[in-house]
Amino acid sequence: MTFYKNNESDVIRYVDTAETEGRILFTFDGTNIFNFWTDYPDRLTDKQIEIFKRENPTLAALK
Repeated sequence: MTFYKNNESDVIRYVDTAETEGRILFTFDGTNIFNFWTDYPDRLTDKQIEIFKRENPTLAALK
């Protein structure tokens, strides 16, 4: 599994899903992988939601 960050200072790392259209997978710790469409915001902690909204305001606004 390959991870990348949108910005070097970001906390969130994304899983490279180039081979699967429409999936947005991300992690805060490299172990627990979240799917934006099924897990956000219900399976995230309040702190994780805060970080996600700060680093991805446009995406967070979709939900």
